[in-house]
Amino acid sequence: MRAMVVMTIVLAASAAQAEELKAWDPQVSAVAPERMLEAYWQHESLAALQRRREAFEALQTVEQCRDWQTARREFFLNQIGGLPERTPLDPQIAGRLEADDYRVEKIIFASRPNHRVTAALYLPKGEGPFPGVLIACGHSKNGKAAGYNQRMGMLLARHGMAALCYDPIGQGERSQILNENGQAPLGSTTEHFLVGVGATLVGVNTAQYRIYDGIRAIDYLISREDIDGQRIGFTGCSGGGTLTSYVMSLDDRVTCAAPACYITTFERLIQTLGPQDAEQNIFGQIAFGMEQTDYVLMRAPKPTLIVSTTDDYFDIQGSWDTFRQAKRFYARLGYPERVDLVEDVGKHGVTKLNRETLTHWMRRWLLNSDQRVADSEPPLWTDEQLQCTPAGQVLLLAGERSAFDLNIQRAEQLVAQQRELHESATPDAVRGKIRQAAAIRPWEKIASLQMKNGGSVQRDGFRIDRLMLHAEPGLFLPALAFVPADTDGRTAAYLYLHEDGKSADIDGGIGKLVAAGHIVLAIDLPGTGETRSSARDRGQLGDWKNSYLAYLNGRSLVGLRAENVLAAARFLAGYADPEAPRSVHLVAVGEVGVPALHAAALEPDRFASTTLRRTLVSWDNVVRTPQGTNQIVNLVHNALATYDLPDLVRFAGSDRVKSEEPVDASGNPIGPSLP
Repeated sequence: MRAMVVMTIVLAASAAQAEELKAWDPQVSAVAPERMLEAYWQHESLAALQRRREAFEALQTVEQCRDWQTARREFFLNQIGGLPERTPLDPQIAGRLEADDYRVEKIIFASRPNHRVTAALYLPKGEGPFPGVLIACGHSKNGKAAGYNQRMGMLLARHGMAALCYDPIGQGERSQILNENGQAPLGSTTEHFLVGVGATLVGVNTAQYRIYDGIRAIDYLISREDIDGQRIGFTGCSGGGTLTSYVMSLDDRVTCAAPACYITTFERLIQTLGPQDAEQNIFGQIAFGMEQTDYVLMRAPKPTLIVSTTDDYFDIQGSWDTFRQAKRFYARLGYPERVDLVEDVGKHGVTKLNRETLTHWMRRWLLNSDQRVADSEPPLWTDEQLQCTPAGQVLLLAGERSAFDLNIQRAEQLVAQQRELHESATPDAVRGKIRQAAAIRPWEKIASLQMKNGGSVQRDGFRIDRLMLHAEPGLFLPALAFVPADTDGRTAAYLYLHEDGKSADIDGGIGKLVAAGHIVLAIDLPGTGETRSSARDRGQLGDWKNSYLAYLNGRSLVGLRAENVLAAARFLAGYADPEAPRSVHLVAVGEVGVPALHAAALEPDRFASTTLRRTLVSWDNVVRTPQGTNQIVNLVHNALATYDLPDLVRFAGSDRVKSEEPVDASGNPIGPSLP
């Protein structure tokens, strides 16, 4: 007992000397450790995008262009989980407003049963039928009532076209999370991210909800006698530009389109701003070879105007790159005049000139008129004047279902699919499905770690080796190996993982194991410890940027980290004595418990035991927790179609897994430790 106390005290003293225990070696990697993970995914992304560009350059014939479009459309629809069957819209006009040269109808319709959409329909004076233009909102808290959305609607109506501007989920009257006072406490992008957490696990995407709302908005417009369903346009700024790009590429009813303040290329986006919120990232699209450019190409040769500003954070260089590719593609199809780009001086947002230009574009293709358009910028309506629901939020209507409810419904539907798989397939077959879902390679295909020893720190009765472990090109695992002086083969080896890095638990769990004479290898999994990204500290969302870079590449942080766990286990087994490998025990604390559990479940014979501390209890709990914390790093796309975390415990060996202080999706303890 005395030896353990002394050892713990010595370790505590060394932990205070943080610099002494850093393992990152700038001579091994010139990349700053906090940028390692971003640089790794950036390299993977740019390599995939280069392959896509080479394939694009090889297109020569109309048939090849059509095949390109078909492949990307099919991929896109599959990756968002398809689209649901249409159900009755149950539309109603909730009120009317009159202006001198246009009028407004306040509309409510159901895109899905008990999932309602609020909208403002700007109508020209007269009886019609008018062309109809959809306006998708950017990430403005007040949605359809935001000034730029109103000005687009007014200008279109004053020039002979009806314009339907609808609230997206998370905005305007469609907040998906309300507090006890019926108010929306979160911003729209945060809501979209949180919807995306559950959506990812059930194999859909926030984009699916957003896209389907847009498609149903078209359904509503063309159902009206005063709208000409053969003349439909679509536009929107920022996040609305994203949705314009999506809907115009999937719905052939969109005659002409003008995505604004969004279209660049992923190549430039990844080198500048980085990935954006949930609906702007489609699972595996970069790995597949689907660029932002392809949203324009998928609809060719239908008329499309790219609306841009010089100083937008959606890089203008990428906008022009997309335009050049699109111009060539449209030319191959025989219609080069049907794609264009307008650039005005300004930052992110639709300028007056760009608003006039996109209205001119709509008039050209919907009204066969090239008359010049000028915007006089009339007064705006107030949020209250455009309000469609009695209390200002659809969630306060009887029976309303949120996007979170739709995620839960989908998860419940997948339970039967999971059960059938686990009952009908062999354990090895199910493991294969899990491995495929999480993109974790088999043991024999994971490269062995290469080591550079950065020297040792001597302590009374043991030493601490500072190691730089090379996992694969661009990916390094800083590590500390705690080696007792007496390693006679009777003690085991412990692989110790902590969400805060290799030095986080020196005074606690690591110290106790070393004091008992065990070898301990503590490593920084990518995105933890010395490699912790500055993007990691984003409160409720966590390291969403690196997570979505993985997602765009058809992978996950869970899968990447699980492979690193397996490589580290192989390395540790023979660390002190390669001729007499030791059994490896696995300890994981916090968010790294999810990848550790995957490693133990897929390769159960590699671990003598697995101890999980403060680890997430289940993905089902995540889906049922709208405001979970730091769960994006724990996601595997469509995982719940195959398995949940408790299934992994069974595959790892329930008798060899110990769960201490399991937590829910908000990080709160949910019960006692489980043997």
